[in-house]
Amino acid sequence: MRKFLGKSVAVGAIAMLALTACGSGRDEGSSGSGSGDAKGFPANSLIGVALPAKTSENWVLAGDLFTNGLKEAGFQADVQYAGASTTVADQQAQITAMVTKGAKVIVIGATDAAQLSTQVAAAHQAGAKVIAYDRLILNTPDVDYYVAFDNFKVGQLQGQALLDGMKAKKPNGPYNIELFSGSPDDNNSKVFFEGAMSVLKPEIDKGNVVVASGQTDIKQTAIQGWKAEGAQARMDQLLTSTYGNKELDGVLSPNDTLARAIITSVKGAGKPIPVVSGQDSEVESVKSIMAGEQYMTINKDTRNLVKQTIEMVKALQAGNTPQVNDTKSYNNGAKVVDTYLLPPVAVTKANAAEAYANDPKLAPLTK
Repeated sequence: MRKFLGKSVAVGAIAMLALTACGSGRDEGSSGSGSGDAKGFPANSLIGVALPAKTSENWVLAGDLFTNGLKEAGFQADVQYAGASTTVADQQAQITAMVTKGAKVIVIGATDAAQLSTQVAAAHQAGAKVIAYDRLILNTPDVDYYVAFDNFKVGQLQGQALLDGMKAKKPNGPYNIELFSGSPDDNNSKVFFEGAMSVLKPEIDKGNVVVASGQTDIKQTAIQGWKAEGAQARMDQLLTSTYGNKELDGVLSPNDTLARAIITSVKGAGKPIPVVSGQDSEVESVKSIMAGEQYMTINKDTRNLVKQTIEMVKALQAGNTPQVNDTKSYNNGAKVVDTYLLPPVAVTKANAAEAYANDPKLAPLTK
């Protein structure tokens, strides 16, 4: 699936077998050439960072970390967030302004991964390097590097945790579940979903797991804009239409914001809380996990992702080739983008204290 976005879940399942604990069957530790190595640039140059709207805690944290980290490294930092609208126009304008200001590297957490080709082409024409941050930018040769957590592995961890959590609560199935996915304009949504389905579909095919609503297509499960209200409304509808006399055992939720909305819906209907997955280690969801409500989340430490991105910028400034560990897997439709992947960690109540031991914000919540 990761080799091109149009591949099927079945291919994703085969790819799963090649993954190691860090989620790779890849060329670890290799060096990539990007779109041609930089010749270096002055240490105090402008670095642009274009991020999407502040829809999660991690995006807010990323902006602060980039602002402070780039300044500490001696760069000028121009960190911008897109507006709350569902259009990509804000981010397009922000990237264009960064090019005009002479940014030497532009880091982009894409609002809409398929609608930035004009802007990144202009960045390249001006001599800037482009790093796709967290979300791969699609259908353009003008992306030099991609830095992210292994998002297919994220989906696999969510799917496996859902199975484990349901079995722990009820040793024998079959288990009734519902599927949720993220915003269709976010490239990662499909990656998360297909990673999860590579684990869940074999159990569905065996009859051990049943999607009682029948809604298994990603177009049916998607929540536009990752909006909590969208997830809550869909869960309300599913409970009314499908679970009058049925027990809901589990819900695949792609992130914490949607997970909490799903739980709110279930509680509002007066039904037992099912096993619910999540992602992002948001404060309220970690509290929920420790309280025995949300079952799990994924720890993708934003501090490490930003740090790795700044290391890439520093390498480019020095005229060196940034370190990558995957030069084969991420075809954006126009090229295979040299990539640095970080490993995600599944977190439940059982391992939360260990997982967040070095996180000053989350560690106190696990005591």
